[in-house]
Amino acid sequence: MTKERGMTVLRFIRYAAWAAVLVLGGLAGMAALGWHPGSVNVGQLPLAAAIGGPFSLVSHEGKRITEKDLAGKPFALFFGFTNCPDVCPTTLLELTNRMDELGPAADKLRLVFVSVDPSRDTPDYLKRYIANFDKRTLGLTGSEAEIAAIAKAYRAVYRKVDSKDGYTMDHTATVYLMDAKGGFVGTIAYQENAETQRQKLKRLVGG
Repeated sequence: MTKERGMTVLRFIRYAAWAAVLVLGGLAGMAALGWHPGSVNVGQLPLAAAIGGPFSLVSHEGKRITEKDLAGKPFALFFGFTNCPDVCPTTLLELTNRMDELGPAADKLRLVFVSVDPSRDTPDYLKRYIANFDKRTLGLTGSEAEIAAIAKAYRAVYRKVDSKDGYTMDHTATVYLMDAKGGFVGTIAYQENAETQRQKLKRLVGG
């Protein structure tokens, strides 16, 4: 094994280990809130309201958006960043495919992509990025404090990691499923079975 390949493998192992920490940490947090994998009526649990809440961010169109602007339609929310090499484009592509499979019912649903890298992900940059995915995707960014606030509300975690190209971002890879009133009803895990994803989104839109 060459030195360069060895370093690449080491970086992958470190990334995988941190990803595992994020997933397990997120599951532990949700378990503490009364959620466990396979739960059916998560939105009815007493502490489900602890996930989600008020926020104020800027859309990929440059408009100020709050949680009130999302009221009236269920939405699937995902934290990520445009320079993400795999997790983010994979998840957004999967959600795009699921929206296509929903047919007309997809118009009842919003996809929301929240950047955890606001210093690079300007509204214009977000606009170009999300153009590669479902046209109903809403890109959101904001100040460091605003991103920290919405991540805290959704019990998501992220951190900046130095790399040879400057830095990258580690972040929670969970899709949060929220009802039309902004209430938490469940999640989609990273690379979860496509049929399971489809059924969760169908239930979310009442299909």
